Amino acid sequence: MTEKLFKEFPPVLTQQWEEQIRLDLKGADYEKKLVWKTTDGFRVRPYYREEDLKGIPHLDSLPGQKPYLRGTGPDNIWLIRQGFPLKDSLSQVNASVLEALNRGVESIGFILRQEQELTPQDMNTLFKGVFLPAVEVAFEGVSCKKPGTLHSFLEFVRTTGTPSEQVRARFGFDPAGDAFFAGSMPQPEDFDVLRGLIETCRDYPRVRLVGIPGFRIHNQGSGVVQELAFAMGMGYEYIRILTSGGLSPDMAARSIHFLMGIGTHYFLEMAKFRAIRVFWNEVSESKIAVHATSGSWSQTAYDMYVNLLRGTTQAMSAVLAGVDSLEVLPFDGIVAGGTDQGYRLARNIQVILREEAHFDQVTDPAAGSYYIENLTDSVLGESRIVYRQILQTGGFSDPQTCDRFRETINNTRERRLQNLAGRREILVGINQYPDAAGKAPAGVLLSGEGGMRAALGFEKLRLRTEQAPEIPAVFLLTFGNMAMCRARAQFSAGFFGVAGFRILDNNRFATVEEGIQAARKSGARIVVACSSDDEYEQAVPLIARSLDPGTILTVAGDPSCKEALTDQGINHFISIRSNVLETLLEYQKELGL
Repeated sequence: MTEKLFKEFPPVLTQQWEEQIRLDLKGADYEKKLVWKTTDGFRVRPYYREEDLKGIPHLDSLPGQKPYLRGTGPDNIWLIRQGFPLKDSLSQVNASVLEALNRGVESIGFILRQEQELTPQDMNTLFKGVFLPAVEVAFEGVSCKKPGTLHSFLEFVRTTGTPSEQVRARFGFDPAGDAFFAGSMPQPEDFDVLRGLIETCRDYPRVRLVGIPGFRIHNQGSGVVQELAFAMGMGYEYIRILTSGGLSPDMAARSIHFLMGIGTHYFLEMAKFRAIRVFWNEVSESKIAVHATSGSWSQTAYDMYVNLLRGTTQAMSAVLAGVDSLEVLPFDGIVAGGTDQGYRLARNIQVILREEAHFDQVTDPAAGSYYIENLTDSVLGESRIVYRQILQTGGFSDPQTCDRFRETINNTRERRLQNLAGRREILVGINQYPDAAGKAPAGVLLSGEGGMRAALGFEKLRLRTEQAPEIPAVFLLTFGNMAMCRARAQFSAGFFGVAGFRILDNNRFATVEEGIQAARKSGARIVVACSSDDEYEQAVPLIARSLDPGTILTVAGDPSCKEALTDQGINHFISIRSNVLETLLEYQKELGL
């Protein structure tokens, strides 16, 4: 049966595929239509074939084998983490921890307040009722200037009698990264303290103290290549500094773990997590420890439930690629840090992936995929280039290198924000497919503090509309060709819906005059002419003369008669080429919002 099937479907050469594609494109530019350029600028082809695997190394390696392309272990077990900000009383935090542990959490992340330092008594309160060997513990927000939290934890471990080899803990000591994000340089004494802390933990083989926050680069709007190059550059910097102070390379590497973000490009993120294992093995000749967290960059305040979907696909990317631990942020985290329901749903995303979808039963299912193997190789190759540039100019111990890298990230972020404003990059519910009835959730923070979010500009735009004494109405004056008027009406509804304007849609008026009468009766401040280009040259000037003074007449599309209409004082046009954010801000300004 199999032989007969293959005889009926003979192999097709790549050249034949390419010839058919170019024929179907009918002269359109192949590169522009089908080749995707990532945020980092490298090309992704529209399809890959078996022949494209030639030259990619390590494809025959197994999970747990160097260079760990397919995972650092033989299985795909990851730990479900939940973060617990220490903003409430520690006894309340402990109660939340115990509840979470009973509902699937295996890794506890304590997020300290700035300058907070935990005492042995604090540890007793936080871990009351917790069987330490059964969980992983992480402490974020620690500082080399206040290392007492680590000493308190180790004292607590000793009092419980927990064997050192059973203690699984992660600490986020990161003097180099803290200085980088503060725009300064680290103090040498911080590294002296860090070396002492690592020596203190010599007998704790599963305790890692240096946390490299790739996720912070991710949440500034970077691409996967920049995030990966930053993480590897910082990792190399720590190994260099720690070994120069007397630590062995093995001890230095064993002290480091990576905290990476997860973006919305499903397969690209999968490739990043596969690539980081190979890259770290090249830098340190050791296994990597990776914690992944869903990105706050893509979280939205309006249409918040879409964050659940984003969190799910992000979790799938990380789990399928293989990570040691994973945290999905609550869908409503932008409102006062998240609700109990938000945390519950975030936990259950991972529980379902494990218990119902059985993602833990298959290790590296992407292995051998023509597309993902090529993506992994591209991400790795591009990251190596940026990494070498960082090292050649002095590494992250050089102020000018740090400044240049910050500028690179800033430029990438601004480019992505422009892409969002022009809808070349989509955030569902924000710059495309907005929920017209949606309102800003109570307690939402749109200051941008605590992290950068792609949606912030659009959310401020919409909140300004929402806070107006009266929501502006947009009347869609549809006439003429049915297909064109409906297509442009739908486009216009989505365009103005981004700003939260009230949309008055109409199927199609029998005549332009009928549409004008209905528009005047509606009292709408904005009227959008929706029809075909052929009908605009005669109809639009008539509409302009007939509307009440102060009405903003807008033409949907970019018609060939645009110049002729402009000469008659018609200056508002919206099309797929429009910068949505800037255009809507101008409308708000004209409306006096």
